Amino acid sequence: MRLDEISTPSRVADAGEGVSQPELGLAARNHGMPLEAMRYDLTPPGLHYLLIHYDIPFVDADAWSLRIDGLVDRPLTIDLAALKAMPATTVRSTMECAGNGRARLEPRPVSQPWLVEAVGTAEWTGVPLRDVLLAAGVRPDAVDVVFTGADHGVERGVEQDYQRKLTLAEALDPEVLLAYEMNGAPLAPQHGFPLRLLVPGWYGMTNVKWLRRVEVLDHEFTGFQQKAYVVRQSSDEAGVPITRIAPRALVIPPGFPDFMTRGRVVRPGPVLLEGRAWSGRAPVARVEVSVDGGATWAAATLADDGGHRWAWRRWSHSWLATPGEHLVTARATTTDGEVQPVDAPWNRGGFVNNAAHQIPVTCLED
Repeated sequence: MRLDEISTPSRVADAGEGVSQPELGLAARNHGMPLEAMRYDLTPPGLHYLLIHYDIPFVDADAWSLRIDGLVDRPLTIDLAALKAMPATTVRSTMECAGNGRARLEPRPVSQPWLVEAVGTAEWTGVPLRDVLLAAGVRPDAVDVVFTGADHGVERGVEQDYQRKLTLAEALDPEVLLAYEMNGAPLAPQHGFPLRLLVPGWYGMTNVKWLRRVEVLDHEFTGFQQKAYVVRQSSDEAGVPITRIAPRALVIPPGFPDFMTRGRVVRPGPVLLEGRAWSGRAPVARVEVSVDGGATWAAATLADDGGHRWAWRRWSHSWLATPGEHLVTARATTTDGEVQPVDAPWNRGGFVNNAAHQIPVTCLED
């Protein structure tokens, strides 16, 4: 049997086709963040979303090292102790999977079936990548910097180590980190122990976990994961590369839930609606809330970012609930006028679907 028979091409679900067992298997491995966890400014590591392409590699920290090579004057091999001896930086950053919202599209792209929970916010501590690249002596004709993880698998018939790239200019951003801590503790195995890349404001696929090599190239990198994460309408398009996170506001589900459907129940009277909003593009300027599915909107109170440019911000709004059925939703608008859509355009990979979050709410009779 060939690899392309084991790992089949991407496809779009047929009309009425239910979620498959392989998709359920992915959903069991790659969990979302419970939406009520948005009440934490920093997501506890066990509640932060996870997307693991292949297996979680077992890495012996004592034997591990990072190789920096390619188009550099002084190739380096650095162990964890040497990295931790370098000046460290901490960045609070919201991370979101590029496929967040995929399962809400129609027709559904067949892959990890995210609803809206593929997100989390953490404080990441590590060494600025810029410092390591400059120590290695990046040459003037460098173009791209490629990051290779220790996870290995086959995807769409291609056997590979997980790899992503940044341009040299992007890699030299002082906020891009070689991170070894999450929320003040060593990275958990599922979050990339002992070292991962942290690129604030970018979708999660760029934040390579279990990092083992950084290679500088004199040409554009066109590996599998670089070509896979694009927005396109058909399989024969090159597509538009996915980079920074589109603006989004999510609602913390109000009231209490039904066990099976997660439908929300509130009682008449004042109900605090709250949630979080973020953007990897221009900063969020305002959040609006609707309780009638977007027919009317009201301004929410948006908390200050506290100096954390790349982290989500809390918003809140007081709603006087009346008996009946309601559809609660929220949308974010950025400083440059980008408005989160009520309905996001469809694309074949189900990427960058930042359609407004909608929660059906039943208000009981008095």
